[in-house]
Amino acid sequence: MYAIIVTGGKQYKVSEGDEIKVEKLDVEPGKKVTFDNVIAVNDDKALKVAGDVSGAKVSATVVEQGRAKKVVVYKYKRKTGYHKKNGHRQPFTLVKIDKISM
Repeated sequence: MYAIIVTGGKQYKVSEGDEIKVEKLDVEPGKKVTFDNVIAVNDDKALKVAGDVSGAKVSATVVEQGRAKKVVVYKYKRKTGYHKKNGHRQPFTLVKIDKISM
């Protein structure tokens, strides 16, 4: 059984027991979180979408809050002496999927 959820403007395909990194949620580690925005559920028989999954929910537990590896952004324009170096670390929340309910 798997579900497709939407959080942080992205879609994730999740199954029970999966650990996924999602955009940062304002929840402390160890707390429960529920994803209500479910767009599809496959229950090993058929794929259900739209109105068939209007009451579906995915419950998860927050494992940790973290920041991804640094991405280096380097801008350069030739012949002008212009160069600029920037770094960015995107924050994320690691969640473990507990249950998919219809």
